[in-house]
Amino acid sequence: MDIEQRPLSANERIKESSRFLRGTIAESLSRIETGSLADDDTQLTKFHGFYQQDDRDLRAERGRQRLEKAFSYMVRMRVPAGIVSPQQWLAIEKIALERANRTIRLTTRETVQFHGVLKSNLTPLMQGLAAINLDTIAACGDVNRNVIATADPSRGGLHEVVATLARDISEHLLPRTRAWHEIWLGEQRVAGAPVEDEPILGRTYLPRKFKIGIAIPPQNDTDLFAQDLGFIAIVERGKIVGYNVTAGGGMGMTHGEPETYPRNADVIGYCTRDDAIAVAEAVVTVQRDYGDRSNRKHARLKYTIDTLGLEIFISLVNDRLKTKLAPARPFKFETTGDRLGWFNEKDGRSHFTLYIENGRIFDRAQRRMMTGLHRIAELNVGRFIMTANQNIIIADIPAASRQAVADLLAEHGLDDAQGGLRRNAIACVGLPTCGLSLAESERYLPDLITRLEAEADRYGLGQTDITIRMTGCPNGCARPYVSEIGLVGRTPGVYNLYIGGAHEGARLSKLYRRDVDGDGIVAALSPLFAAYAEQRKRNERFGDFVIRAGFIAETKTGLDFHENLSPDLRT
Repeated sequence: MDIEQRPLSANERIKESSRFLRGTIAESLSRIETGSLADDDTQLTKFHGFYQQDDRDLRAERGRQRLEKAFSYMVRMRVPAGIVSPQQWLAIEKIALERANRTIRLTTRETVQFHGVLKSNLTPLMQGLAAINLDTIAACGDVNRNVIATADPSRGGLHEVVATLARDISEHLLPRTRAWHEIWLGEQRVAGAPVEDEPILGRTYLPRKFKIGIAIPPQNDTDLFAQDLGFIAIVERGKIVGYNVTAGGGMGMTHGEPETYPRNADVIGYCTRDDAIAVAEAVVTVQRDYGDRSNRKHARLKYTIDTLGLEIFISLVNDRLKTKLAPARPFKFETTGDRLGWFNEKDGRSHFTLYIENGRIFDRAQRRMMTGLHRIAELNVGRFIMTANQNIIIADIPAASRQAVADLLAEHGLDDAQGGLRRNAIACVGLPTCGLSLAESERYLPDLITRLEAEADRYGLGQTDITIRMTGCPNGCARPYVSEIGLVGRTPGVYNLYIGGAHEGARLSKLYRRDVDGDGIVAALSPLFAAYAEQRKRNERFGDFVIRAGFIAETKTGLDFHENLSPDLRT
């Protein structure tokens, strides 16, 4: 199949001339007169796991004073399946306190972001991670990003299988270049060594970022349908026998450009456990070869599939497999949320899921999260598992240590209950550090939830699980387009309001109100809460209700995301 030849984007040229992601990063780091890196290097450092940012709260004043922007860096770890040991957690905390802004940010990809890292702290931070067998390789950039998997240690052997698959896929799809080790760890290139190559990713890597998730039904905590590639575990007689494969999910869009859209993934077939890594490679290499390298807004796998057609895409994947995809098997998802608090108190081990608002870990007056997790980690029992809902599971706690953990949780205010909206809320970082953000997100959502909780309580919905996500821009990092309530930043203080996503993540939401502020959001949702409380059927979810009751039309694909507006927007 011929690919239309069009001029390559600037990023493609940067990757081509980067000497396998080395660029001039080492030279940029040595320039002590500036807190920034060379422009081309800021694209390459994404492949090394970090972004250059500046404090936008200070940008105007520093400009008036003719000062350089307040540059800093966001560094993201690669932690397949989100699992770290207590000792690794203590080291991560130490890095956050000494090399970043003294907070730890958990992400929707089951990993840690460090914010506010100065250029001089980049190298010691990377070396600190390497010392505990962690890294930031391919955590950002046009590569396969951190592979996520259902975070449920109560599933025992099933959880271990998907966690192992996440690690194996991550390692298999990693860039082969030694650039990260040379720049950050001082590794020397060996004379006469084989010429470097990237047999899977290619010399210019992928056209855009690529995200993979694995889920064990009935939990869809990893939002499988929002991923480029997904594996749905098929369990028979208590064992995972294989996986249904999904492809083509992605949340990003651009305001005012209907040719960009969120898209839910399609189920494209079934593979055995032994074939899952081969399937991952096949899908990635099809995207490598057929993805759009001219227009980066059209470069994700979802657009590749829609351009090729789903049948042709599946045929191309099968052509690269020894064992072709089989027909998909039945499965059912029920929720995208985490089980908070204690669970699975049997078999001598128990687990506690700690709610972490928007994933930000630091000490507050009533909730000393950083200190509490530090003291729990010092017990050196179990594991810490980061979830795709920005929470953390203290897992595999022996019976002998359960009371000690419970006491520490209570002492530091970490065992408090949350309402149905707040425990199902996710926000991206947004302002002031994200360069793409148009509006507040992480800093604003907690206050908005408080207002919405008051409305939910009025109608007896305070403990009803309703998913709500907020992003500061339309790129969708918090996956707002598959939540029951989605808020997407337009300008400071102004958002588009989406409703009608499925609670289990299998249906896109639809635009319900354009350009609303906080008062407008509350005013729009309050009558919906009232109607839901009065008219819902038994066990009917909020997202399903607003469609059945006619408040919104159903969106099945990204292609009708902009076209089929809600009744309120048709006139």
